[in-house]
Amino acid sequence: MQSDFQVGPESVVDTNSHPNSDMSRICQLTGKKAMSGNSVSFSNKKNKRKFDVNLTHKRFYIPEEDRWITLRVSTSALKNINKKGISAVLREAREKGFLVERG
Repeated sequence: MQSDFQVGPESVVDTNSHPNSDMSRICQLTGKKAMSGNSVSFSNKKNKRKFDVNLTHKRFYIPEEDRWITLRVSTSALKNINKKGISAVLREAREKGFLVERG
């Protein structure tokens, strides 16, 4: 199975995914981030609240580059990876500008 996935120094991913780092809660593959809305009580009183993204740190093996990377991804991105494969999802994330290239 031949793919057009580019392998080389330009395809290095800057993950910065240490659990204690002060980075914002944004999925590195889909760009999902927190959204605001209302918390509605029984009396229909509305209070502003924030809906956070369900993020998790996950290691992925990239067979084209023969290495492991750690990404901070949403659970919906995990479903995309299971459906399309990690190489295709990484390619889409790079095209959309969600992954930061270094080097």
